[in-house]
Amino acid sequence: MTTPHIPARYDHVGSFLRPAYLLEARDQKAKGVINAEQLRAVEDKAIAEIVKFQEDIGLKSITDGEFRRTYFHIDFLEQIGGVKTDIPVTIERPDGTQELAPPVIRVIDKVRHVKDIQLADFNYLKSQIAKGSTPKVTIPSPTMLHFRGGRAGISKDAYPELDPAFYDDVAQAYGDELRSLAAAGCTYVQMDDTNLAYLCDDKMREAARARGDDPNELPHRYAAFINKVVAQKPAGMTLAMHLCRGNFKSTHAAAGNYEPVAEALLSEMNIDVYFLEYDDDRSGDFRPLRYLAKDKWVVLGLVTTKFGALETKDNLKRRIDEAAKYAPLSQLALSPQCGFSSTVHGNNIAVDDQRNKLRLVVETAQEVWGNS
Repeated sequence: MTTPHIPARYDHVGSFLRPAYLLEARDQKAKGVINAEQLRAVEDKAIAEIVKFQEDIGLKSITDGEFRRTYFHIDFLEQIGGVKTDIPVTIERPDGTQELAPPVIRVIDKVRHVKDIQLADFNYLKSQIAKGSTPKVTIPSPTMLHFRGGRAGISKDAYPELDPAFYDDVAQAYGDELRSLAAAGCTYVQMDDTNLAYLCDDKMREAARARGDDPNELPHRYAAFINKVVAQKPAGMTLAMHLCRGNFKSTHAAAGNYEPVAEALLSEMNIDVYFLEYDDDRSGDFRPLRYLAKDKWVVLGLVTTKFGALETKDNLKRRIDEAAKYAPLSQLALSPQCGFSSTVHGNNIAVDDQRNKLRLVVETAQEVWGNS
């Protein structure tokens, strides 16, 4: 495998708080006041602004902020042939906060790539980016088509046996999407995966067991599943994976050390770059990084996107030093732990918090690694 390329030692996961005028336009579209074309024009304006926002901070990896999406996963998955999704449900917690219940995702027919899902969005993003920056496309991980419902969520008529037909078809659909992006000049794609992170959480592991899956076997199965996608990755493309522990209105859904998935994730899976959430104690220590293969990178998500309080450079550098006891510093980079708005609702922080936290990431990484 060639050495993976990321644009800088500092990066970010992808989503940003939606501006008020974009939220208003989305509401008008839902009410039939404006049409899809008019909404897209508003999205274009907002994306041009968030691109400049990122470049002004000094980021080298640039996304469209996921401004065309309501949910980071549903908006993509529902456009894959054979997949049926339902809107997630918001649940009130006893402490007054809200939680986003996982959406129902069902495979009702043979999975296939029926359209280029991200191509038009990527082409617009690329048109807005200055020379020297790299446009990054974010998509949900294919494991979501299995983990949410397990065997019961996948049509037995379409797939009497899951292995290999289901996994091969999903990998082919993702491969077709990656090839369409590569043909347009895309070199950097990030898959967002909640499921391997959820398999670090005892409650989530028990839920998987109740669905008939073995939580100790699933990480290895998912590594093989992801490797089928990686095998179709176009030459010259960096394929990253972000492990998300939930990111809805500043709440999280899962906790637990990465140890239950670390070997499958960091040794068996052929992903180039991993974005791992490490912004607080719920993620455990850095010992699982000992499994990191020598041709891969880990981007340490040490800066939280859930709360506005700003971390200190000294503390970030101390934690980077701790991580470097288990994985070489030359294979590490720095980022926030997640996006700022994984759903259209956004986290409970201010726009200035986004700017301050990202500048902190850039400056800290430059002081640790130089300008490499």
